[in-house]
Amino acid sequence: MKKDRVKKSRKEKFIIFLKVLFWICFSLALLTGILAIVNFVSLKSNKAFVENSVKKVSYESQLKPEKDESGYFTFTTDRDFKVLQLTDVHIGGGFLSIKNDNKALNAAAAMISAEKPDLVVVSGDISFPVPYSSGTFNNKQSAIVFARMMEKLGVYWCLAFGNHDTEAYSYYSRHALAELYGNKSEYPHCLFQSGPSAVSGEGNYVINVKNSKGEITQSIFVMDTHSYTDKDYFGIYWRYDCIHEDQVEWYKETVKELTEINGGKTPKSIAFFHIPPKEMKDAYKEYKEAGFKSTDNLKYIYGVLGEGNEAICCSNYNHGIIDAFRENSTQAVFFGHDHLNTLCVEYKGIRLTYGYSIDYLAYPGIAKFGLQRGCTVITLHPDSTIDNVGENYYQDKYSPINKKETVDLEHNMADVEGAVESPFKEEIE
Repeated sequence: MKKDRVKKSRKEKFIIFLKVLFWICFSLALLTGILAIVNFVSLKSNKAFVENSVKKVSYESQLKPEKDESGYFTFTTDRDFKVLQLTDVHIGGGFLSIKNDNKALNAAAAMISAEKPDLVVVSGDISFPVPYSSGTFNNKQSAIVFARMMEKLGVYWCLAFGNHDTEAYSYYSRHALAELYGNKSEYPHCLFQSGPSAVSGEGNYVINVKNSKGEITQSIFVMDTHSYTDKDYFGIYWRYDCIHEDQVEWYKETVKELTEINGGKTPKSIAFFHIPPKEMKDAYKEYKEAGFKSTDNLKYIYGVLGEGNEAICCSNYNHGIIDAFRENSTQAVFFGHDHLNTLCVEYKGIRLTYGYSIDYLAYPGIAKFGLQRGCTVITLHPDSTIDNVGENYYQDKYSPINKKETVDLEHNMADVEGAVESPFKEEIE
């Protein structure tokens, strides 16, 4: 009798367990379905903006790249070549980010349309699939929306991956997104290339600018700084990665090849990647210790260090990419990652530049502030010299499709939150 009661009790508990399990699974499936429907509606809204509102950029004479015999995309011109750097666009791609996603697309389209660049380089973080901000883990949808917008604009462009493009919990890997961006039948204006499979990362490649004599006047290196290190897979401790040793060796070997192609003369070059090099922190430290005055090693050019507590979020590791740049005629590096930093300096012969960011989403409250939002215009001259300037989005020359939002253009976001003010403010005002 007792055994029967025990058996009955176990059976009842098992039935209760199955019911609970069923309702948990049903609830999760229902929630997943609801989120899928809501995210589909939000994506449909931004896709409609791209398809129905974005227009082709009007060029007087647009340069068209061709692949040379060595496999490099190459532009040929004897005039100035304009590169537009965008960074940290941060499209969430979910129902929580729909309004901010539209603002980001609106801003990017406006600046590209006004500047009419020969090439757009996005230095990381097109996607921001962080669920508490975007409402999704899907990092491919935001990539598709942005890539489709670039096709509608009809401008040639490429990208470096950032840490947020492919989070550990994202649906799609770097390789999957690399295949998406590299699909020339879908996105013929995207010049992204995965790069050598034996080299770390996705997206280590070169685009060349030549003159009519066939001389390389500028090589544009794009490289992958990866995401996180030291088992910080989810970016919890902000232990950022950097360019690895094998990428440095790839860069050196590529310079040798380009030198041979260029008749024995090493071409000048610039580089784009996402996470700033450790040398940017070294440069700032030296400038601060000198009382914010130029030194033999450093010259201030423009911009501010707007992140709270004078933050430069770089890797603790350094495998020598900047030293390799100095040895091989790379004259400038452009990056993003720290959304409030716009600082540009010359340090030991290399120009180090934070691109103006677009981000409306990643930093809570950043959509209300505008000093850091914009683009960086880089001019490559026929004599291989360069100029660059940061341009704020809220200038009159940028006329977006949708009306610009009202933002604070008097205060840096970090200043308002009580962080340490940037000492560069006095110098540029």
